[in-house]
Amino acid sequence: MEEVLFFAAALGALGGAIGVIALRNPFYSVLALIVHLFSLAVLFLLLSAAFVAAAQVVVYAGAVMVLYVFVVAYVGGGEESAWEPIPGQRFLAPLLGIALLVELAIAVLGSSLLALGGDGPKLGPGFGDPAAIGYLLLEKFLVPFEASSILLLLAAVGAVVLASRSQTPGAGEGGEVLSERLAESAQNTAAAGNGASGRRPSGKGSPPSSPAGGGAA
Repeated sequence: MEEVLFFAAALGALGGAIGVIALRNPFYSVLALIVHLFSLAVLFLLLSAAFVAAAQVVVYAGAVMVLYVFVVAYVGGGEESAWEPIPGQRFLAPLLGIALLVELAIAVLGSSLLALGGDGPKLGPGFGDPAAIGYLLLEKFLVPFEASSILLLLAAVGAVVLASRSQTPGAGEGGEVLSERLAESAQNTAAAGNGASGRRPSGKGSPPSSPAGGGAA
């Protein structure tokens, strides 16, 4: 049963990770990331790390994903174009992916396959409990933990700021268009005012014009 659950969670993690980078719609990419995080939580349960699995679901698949969905909804969930603006990205990305695959293959073939015939490591009585996790996060790995938190916060705030700048008139090309419209509106208003001041009133209430001779004989 554990083997079936392991392969199902592994396929879910791989499928979710591929969906994050393959889907063009950012909202669907976030959903694929949620599937990936839930699959990782199942793998943590199989490793007897119940607290890490619960934190994976509550913190990452819960709170962080809500933040990602908020950012995607604020920025806009339009599909990205198939053309990448960075030159050479389509050639560098496969090379880096192949290099990462070779590195993982060397790591798996060199160490992980040797443990298939064993019973696994001997776990202590306090392995995976909140006290041990708190010691690792808040004492041993405090700086990387806080750095990752600040990085996530800066990424979300930066996305909101960039989206607000792109939607605010007066930045970039939008400012030029706005200034041109304001100048055109001012010219039209001035022309309308000049036409109204130069027009003579007509009707019964208009004063009679004086004769050209000046006075009566």
